[in-house]
Amino acid sequence: MRDYLFRLPDSSGASLQTQVREMLVSAILDGHIPDGAPLPSCRRLAHQLSVSRNTVVLAYERLVEEGYLLSKERSGYFVNGDILAGRVRAAPSKDAPAAMPPDWDRRFASRPSALKHVRKPLDWERYPYPFVYGQLDPALLPIADWRECCRQALSVLEMRGWARDLIDHDDPLLVQEIRTRVLPRRGVWAEPDQILITMGAQHALYILASLLMRRDTVVGIENPGYPDARNIFSTVSDHLLPLRVDHQGLVVDEIPERCRYVFVTPSHHCPTTATLPLARREALLSRARTTDLIVIEDDYEAETNYVGEPTPALKSLDTDQRVVYVGSLSKTLAPGLRVGYMVGAADLIREARAMRRLMLRHPPTNNQRTVAHFLSAGHHDSLVRRLSHAYTARWQLMGRLLSELLPNASQPSTFGGTSFWVAGPETLDASALATLAEQHGIIIEPGEIYFAQHNAPKNYFRLGFSSIPVERIEPGLRALAGLIDGMSAAAGADHPRH
Repeated sequence: MRDYLFRLPDSSGASLQTQVREMLVSAILDGHIPDGAPLPSCRRLAHQLSVSRNTVVLAYERLVEEGYLLSKERSGYFVNGDILAGRVRAAPSKDAPAAMPPDWDRRFASRPSALKHVRKPLDWERYPYPFVYGQLDPALLPIADWRECCRQALSVLEMRGWARDLIDHDDPLLVQEIRTRVLPRRGVWAEPDQILITMGAQHALYILASLLMRRDTVVGIENPGYPDARNIFSTVSDHLLPLRVDHQGLVVDEIPERCRYVFVTPSHHCPTTATLPLARREALLSRARTTDLIVIEDDYEAETNYVGEPTPALKSLDTDQRVVYVGSLSKTLAPGLRVGYMVGAADLIREARAMRRLMLRHPPTNNQRTVAHFLSAGHHDSLVRRLSHAYTARWQLMGRLLSELLPNASQPSTFGGTSFWVAGPETLDASALATLAEQHGIIIEPGEIYFAQHNAPKNYFRLGFSSIPVERIEPGLRALAGLIDGMSAAAGADHPRH
């Protein structure tokens, strides 16, 4: 047996026993150890891997239980050929004629890959100054609480409930927790048949676009605004209308009467974080009533409010069922969990549920049950409180430093959110700045992607602070300001600081 087959990975979070098992499973399934071949003795393999003999014994015994190995008394352990039964082993013939693949370019009915998306490095955690939006500081994750809820969901009794196919239904416990714990925080009250669980807010928007919009449907979107919402709606409608945004959010009086749907982020506008005041909310609902308008409310970052009390959701003021409410736990619990929800009229939710069934039946029920336990135990409320304290400190520090380092950058007054929307000098190319900043370990988001028009301003950029430790904010911003100064000087522009 070749020694190179038996080497543990250089780094792994799994136990040594698990690593030994996975190493052997890979070698068997990949065909590197033939059917009936003997494995090294426990003592020999333990010596080669520098692990204890008991670790190897336990790994071998588990593989016997799983059917990978056969144990023969006084002879040792051998590969069980039955584990490979039913697998196609034939390799592609080297003499096969030249392939003639289909012309996929001619067949595509649409090209979503051609749409412009916000891009950020997947390995942002390795950068010293990650002003990345939409990610969480790992130090703030309630790992112990989440692990306990996972264990609870994995009990035998719980598994009987979530392991079966729910077809188009949701975990009733999660629906109940969202209905009684999450939505009331926003002043929203709903019945179970008015709530649909989704794979995040984007999934909810895709369902709504597929269900309600056609090529000739006029859809109003904030400008600047959420790029993924704009992209989703553009796949079904040719009539997207950019709507002006000022320091108080969407300018309601300028919504054309021909709009059938309006997408809005009233709690903290994306990306400026402006909060839509009560008067504009009431004006928007009045306009919806008189012009037969449907409002899609993405209650974006509602939990992150640092000045005064949060403004109730637009949905909480809706008495005509004209607001479709979209929420998510991504910004508080974990973005990778992909748990969101949609709240609307029962008739709408019934059809949305049927549409979701065609897409994916229902979100994974094990995740739904774990989240339900997390909400039920009060962990989410506690987490929101801890995040609010942590983010408040970062928000205050960044506000002070930006005023000091970039005093000429226009920043609308904000009440919360987890980012700053910054307008650099008019000559600044924020995309070029982002490229240069990344070379210096700084991650920022160029703002051009948030504008709908082709001739979008290039000097805006976004600085997130949910993922960067507070002690790295000041050195990161000072380094970024230095880069801006250097670019401005090279362009012959006025110095951006007094």
